[in-house]
Amino acid sequence: MDNGRIKTYIKGFDEHLAGGIPKGSLVLICGPPGTMKTTMAYNILFNSAKEDDVRGTFFSLEQGRESLLSQMAGLGMDLKEVGDKLSIVDFGLIRRNLERMESKNWLDIFKMYAENLKKNTEYDILVIDSLPVLEVLSSFKNPREDLFYFFEWLRELDVTCIIICEMPANSDNYGEYGEDYISDGIIHTKMERMNDENIQRRIRCVKMRGTDHSTDFFTLLVDGGCLQVTRVLSK
Repeated sequence: MDNGRIKTYIKGFDEHLAGGIPKGSLVLICGPPGTMKTTMAYNILFNSAKEDDVRGTFFSLEQGRESLLSQMAGLGMDLKEVGDKLSIVDFGLIRRNLERMESKNWLDIFKMYAENLKKNTEYDILVIDSLPVLEVLSSFKNPREDLFYFFEWLRELDVTCIIICEMPANSDNYGEYGEDYISDGIIHTKMERMNDENIQRRIRCVKMRGTDHSTDFFTLLVDGGCLQVTRVLSK
């Protein structure tokens, strides 16, 4: 952390965010599949733990723990390097273990695990992957209102929260139930076809409260396990 901010550790991108994400923010990473949303969120946790001694927790509601760790280790982010400063919660495994419960409210179970981990590990950054899955599991009766109160609960945890959201390609809709309005920040990722053979990943900050930031798109690259941005390359 630097001056009350959490670095994204995307080389060249933090400079366009006045140094990073303001501590305590609730930020959405929105984009279609394949745009490295999960990798970016994990990258923040991993490098914050490794470089800044900041504890984090990753709640995976879709991908299994071992699959996630294998994928990230292949990108140079081996959990062994940060030890207990980074916790991975496989919520899918929890669901399978509790599937015989006659009455279960998955949102309450999620909150219970998040709160208990907060007490035990005192994490400062929480990643949720992903919000659409949590919405389906929780069977919100009044999605807009329920989501508002869920976000308020997240704020009460007193952590920086990064939430991954799926969105259709070529869409500017960052939330079906007003997530874009009640969040503090939105980072948008997308694929851009350059020609018949090449597709670029791109990233931009749509909004970030309390931050003088660029809203331009940048080309997102992975080089030797390091995430970085460059100016958008022309077609």
